Amino acid sequence: MRDILVTAIVFGALPFIFKRPWIGILLWCWLGYMNPHRQAWGFAYDMPFAFICAVVTITAFIFSKEKKEMVWTRETTLLLIFVGWMLTTTFFAFYSDLAWEQWNKVWRIQLMVFLTAMIIKERQHLHWMIWVIALSLGYYGVKGGIFTIMHGGQFRVQGPAGTFFGGNNEMALVLAMLIPLIRYLHLQATQQWVRWGLASAMVLSGVAAIGSQSRGGLLALAAMGLFLWFKSRHKFVMTIYMVIAVAIMASVMPQEWYDRMNTIKTYQEDTSALGRINAWHTAFNVAKDRVTGGGFEMFRAPTFRQYAPEPFRVHDVHSIYFEVMGEHGFIGFGMFILLAVFAWLRANQVIRECKNDPERKWAADLAAMIQVSLVGYGVGGVFLGLAYFDLTYHLMIILLLAAKFSGVLDKTAPVMNPVIKRRVAASVQPVRS
Repeated sequence: MRDILVTAIVFGALPFIFKRPWIGILLWCWLGYMNPHRQAWGFAYDMPFAFICAVVTITAFIFSKEKKEMVWTRETTLLLIFVGWMLTTTFFAFYSDLAWEQWNKVWRIQLMVFLTAMIIKERQHLHWMIWVIALSLGYYGVKGGIFTIMHGGQFRVQGPAGTFFGGNNEMALVLAMLIPLIRYLHLQATQQWVRWGLASAMVLSGVAAIGSQSRGGLLALAAMGLFLWFKSRHKFVMTIYMVIAVAIMASVMPQEWYDRMNTIKTYQEDTSALGRINAWHTAFNVAKDRVTGGGFEMFRAPTFRQYAPEPFRVHDVHSIYFEVMGEHGFIGFGMFILLAVFAWLRANQVIRECKNDPERKWAADLAAMIQVSLVGYGVGGVFLGLAYFDLTYHLMIILLLAAKFSGVLDKTAPVMNPVIKRRVAASVQPVRS
């Protein structure tokens, strides 16, 4: 039944994409983040729905009468260069077959990220896209939170199998990035029942992140929560939500969870932690030896035997930073960090120019929450490997679109002239949640 339902939704939506290509972006986000076909057990499980959606969306966009223009900024330019560098490192990868297989996933993700910047042309469509992402990932947050409460935290919350966030560690990091997006929607919502639903989703997603039993996820959640409180317009309300989440955690999590989290202090005695550190040294040594790094999927036994301080302690790298450093060298690592810096500065610009303008306050809220997501990603990413996950790059594009729709990307003057003001006002009509 699930197979039929998912298939019907996907193929039923395809005809609408030819008239409105932005629907294809929303559908692709649903398929990419929720992975509904992974909730089925029959023929739909391995169906290439996302690929079909992408092909139809690209075809519809090419033949549409819409103006084809890219939001070229320092961020998108650097991202394109970074993608080109990843292609270059793939040619020189240690494990060519594995590297090209991973490259096929990465370039398709990046293609859709760039298409998002070209196809989403209205603030309302951007708002709906954020809703789709939040609901798609929030499904796992709410489900995982309820699961954790019902089972007293005895089992780990996992993501859907065969996806970027299928493991408990990756699931925790994704949830830490998700909560600020839900908070943005909460700030924009006008109906009380929607606000209560979103508030519940935030709390349950926090509980689910704890229920993943990921130590890196705990650090990501703590950093994200602190910065979320700092950035919140209503600190008292946010404090209440956080207290509720902590109270639930304290009442349901077993002693085994506390014992596991306490190993953060004694990492020298933890085999997993020592394995990660050994992998980090390996990544640094590879980057130091090869300008192009080792290419995608380089963290294999032969690599460790040649570059690791402990040659026979083979372990996944579990770090976005050392993952990029090892696979793409110091050049790729530098571009990866610079992308984050550019995104942060752009968010500061949007907040600075929009926070005191009632018509553009939404953009300041969104930029602030994206910063919170990036804090969770940056801190959790020290210990968790999701360097190529769609959401990170989508957040950057969402930020640029917010800057575009709010007039921030206009370089005419700090204060918008009347013509630009009218255009921005037309694009930021109140959105009903």
